[in-house]
Amino acid sequence: MHILIIGAAGMLGRKLTERLVADGRLGSGEVTKLTLADVIDPPAPTGFKGEASTVAVDISKPGEVDKLVASRPDTIFHLAAIVSGEAEADFNKGYAINLDGTRFLFDAVRLESAKSPYKPRLVFSSSIAVFGAPFPEKIGDEFFTTPLTSYGTQKAIGELLLSDYSRRGFFDGIGIRLPTICIRPGKPNKAASGFFSNILREPLAGQEAVLPVAEDVRHWHASPRSAVGFLLHAATMDLSQLGWRRNLSMPGLSATVGEQIEALRRVAGEKAVKLIRREPDPMIMKIVSGWARDFDTSRAASLGFTAEQSFDEIIRVHIEDELGGRVPD
Repeated sequence: MHILIIGAAGMLGRKLTERLVADGRLGSGEVTKLTLADVIDPPAPTGFKGEASTVAVDISKPGEVDKLVASRPDTIFHLAAIVSGEAEADFNKGYAINLDGTRFLFDAVRLESAKSPYKPRLVFSSSIAVFGAPFPEKIGDEFFTTPLTSYGTQKAIGELLLSDYSRRGFFDGIGIRLPTICIRPGKPNKAASGFFSNILREPLAGQEAVLPVAEDVRHWHASPRSAVGFLLHAATMDLSQLGWRRNLSMPGLSATVGEQIEALRRVAGEKAVKLIRREPDPMIMKIVSGWARDFDTSRAASLGFTAEQSFDEIIRVHIEDELGGRVPD
């Protein structure tokens, strides 16, 4: 089995690669070839027994992604994106990567399939940003997509394209709307949602973190470990169960910032909580006010997708996966 990961240098791409290398399989198939692509050269996988290649490619340039698809990967994970805050700040860049890059990828598969039979599984990482206020108490998959950010608009268009290209038989696609991934390892990025991770990750490492919003802000979360699980399940499940409704919201945990902080207090103590500094940011507050807070993901759950049930669990996952199982003194 040949797997292509576009966006392989990002946090989720790296974790997905690590999991595929560790498992050596995707579903019932042995992974014999990995192609890892991003705008910068992704790190080469360590310990992989099959053939692996890394490619630096700008998917927003016409013809570039065609070279990746020409080798006819069996499964394609499309994770590449300009994140929410950056897409809002740089209109042209957001549309170039999130919309044009997605369309170029989908068309590359379509044109390849026209040469001779070829129908890969294509997993598209969408976002709950496709929904915009006003919201019902819980957002189901039937709620209409009226995003209030450029990022959400770009993802919503990608979802429509994925459904149509799947309906036309060019590929077998599924779009998964990821919750905000928390706790993200590494350094802060330009996502407007980054503070959800920052206020936990930095204090757990003994560092100060800035909280730009009020503690009553509520949002939808899942851990990086759960996100990788979503991707793997989406790549191997029977998609006939979806019909032509190929995009669905992933399970997660609805919590306020205050509840996050209380979970941090329970797991890591008062010393960690005292490292959070309140510093309101009007731009972040405005963006967050238009985000979804809670979801009904019974459809995804019925299809076998699972996530954490408490923020204590999310924090412990981070400690296990990123801190060697213990909080630094």
